[in-house]
Amino acid sequence: MVRAGVVGTHLPTSSLDIFGDLRKMNKRQLYYQVLNFAMIVSSALMIWKGLIVLTGSESPIVVVLSGSMEPAFHRGDLLFLTNFREDPIRAGEIVVFKVEGRDIPIVHRVIKVHEKDNGDIKFLTKGDNNEVDDRGLYKEGQNWLEKKDVVGRARGFLPYVGMVTIIMNDYPKFKYALLAVMGAYVLLKRES
Repeated sequence: MVRAGVVGTHLPTSSLDIFGDLRKMNKRQLYYQVLNFAMIVSSALMIWKGLIVLTGSESPIVVVLSGSMEPAFHRGDLLFLTNFREDPIRAGEIVVFKVEGRDIPIVHRVIKVHEKDNGDIKFLTKGDNNEVDDRGLYKEGQNWLEKKDVVGRARGFLPYVGMVTIIMNDYPKFKYALLAVMGAYVLLKRES
């Protein structure tokens, strides 16, 4: 039962009162918690930047968002990419590319490669599960992709690991519910 507060009296607080926990900490404990959080965030960023340097790809890990590459890759598969500039692009290779005007990269297979005498390479892609090539996805007037459009080449994958990302994007309420459950778990774990 919750009673109306009177000046000078304390209302009962729940065990999940974060601010109450913060008020109970002395300055040293609070600084320690902030420092721990900063270390976790900076470690994750350093690992991500290290992967970018090692793989040569601006996005070394991506999630397959559609079924256009089935049966090779399914929606939710996690792909590991590399993008070493000296490696030539070959027909049959699976690439992740960005198209001007689209935010989300596309994972499709190279079906044709045209190499000029001066070394310039242009190529055409298509999803394994699609009827036609990707010219309809490219920006207007563009018939071929170039090496500059490539984010990376698929080198390995983990099946369905990325479904968590897809579910959180498709159902934002699930994301907040998951964060709430994780937060409650952390707070309850601290009290025990």
